[in-house]
Amino acid sequence: MTLVDWSPMLHLAVLGLVLAAAPLAWIRARHRGASPAQRLRALTLLTLFFTFDLIVIGATTRLTDSGLGCPDWPGCYGSASPLGAREEIHAAQTAMPTGPVTHGKAWMEMVHRYVAMGVGVLIIVIAAGSWRDRRRRAGHAPSPWWATTTLVAVCLQGAFGALTVTMKLYPAIVTLHLLFGLGLLALLAVQAEAFDPRPLRLSRALQAGVVAVALLSVLQIALGGWVSTNYAVLACRDFPTCQGSWWPEMDFEHAFTLRRELGQTASGAYLPFAALTAIHMAHRLMAVVVLLALGLLAWRLHAHADRSARRMALGLLAIMAWQFTTGLSNIVLGWPIVAAVCHTAGAAALVLLLARLMARSLQALPLADPSADARAIRAPA
Repeated sequence: MTLVDWSPMLHLAVLGLVLAAAPLAWIRARHRGASPAQRLRALTLLTLFFTFDLIVIGATTRLTDSGLGCPDWPGCYGSASPLGAREEIHAAQTAMPTGPVTHGKAWMEMVHRYVAMGVGVLIIVIAAGSWRDRRRRAGHAPSPWWATTTLVAVCLQGAFGALTVTMKLYPAIVTLHLLFGLGLLALLAVQAEAFDPRPLRLSRALQAGVVAVALLSVLQIALGGWVSTNYAVLACRDFPTCQGSWWPEMDFEHAFTLRRELGQTASGAYLPFAALTAIHMAHRLMAVVVLLALGLLAWRLHAHADRSARRMALGLLAIMAWQFTTGLSNIVLGWPIVAAVCHTAGAAALVLLLARLMARSLQALPLADPSADARAIRAPA
């Protein structure tokens, strides 16, 4: 069977247009008398919401082992839906009832692809609208290059989605697929903030702290993705120790070899259990660093005079508690799907909040109109 069958692409593209038509119609009806910029902002926010949902659906697809529910791309056994591949899926499921291909897993995988197609269409509309309205737009609005960058990113995200299937869940590709999805979320969040600028003036030290925390968080999310894609969560089933030891046997050399197949070393041998332990422990130790950094940032923001900064501080504290609880639940409860999906959702929420925080702090840098900036600071979040 050919891994990449382009014949269903037209059908999937039409389905993406149909799925995107509903939110586009809702935006048009709800904002009938609004300006083009206001409608574009509403569409950006709605696309941001669907992108968050797409990340959660993607996590569910991965955690239910549905990533190869349809082992070709972009369709399912050459069809646009599992309905057209009933016989092939039935044969695969009969041969291996708990294998990667079942009717339920095929639908999970295709729903993920359908939602991704819909989000892609919405991002295309945002990019087209941004360039169309760039001259007549009044007030604040993001540069159309932001939307163009987002369009390029979603195309790359689709390419990594295809590689995820065709390369049989290659760990480095799956992890990059997750990171690109979170990058899309951040890009859309920055654009949404630009439509309604409320600058947040931070000291240079605090601005540097925000950037540092954001970089640490990205590294930690990448480590978390590496844990998930290598199925290393259950390498440690106790907490705060691992396998009854504070420093169990670990194999970092094989753990972080990027060019290798799932469950294998670069030479093709089985991946040692000590390598899975090293992957798990690296994520756990980095979590301590990130939690301390987030706590320090939240403390500094809560001491800020701006109410929106204090609200973001409370948001950071809430996400910290959420991530600690869901991460601990994954360990002591044996990696339940609900806790694992919630952990990914928490990571997406952290990216969203940090992107908003960075966007607002950057808005405060140019001071062409100090009086307008002062009014923006006094406005509630």
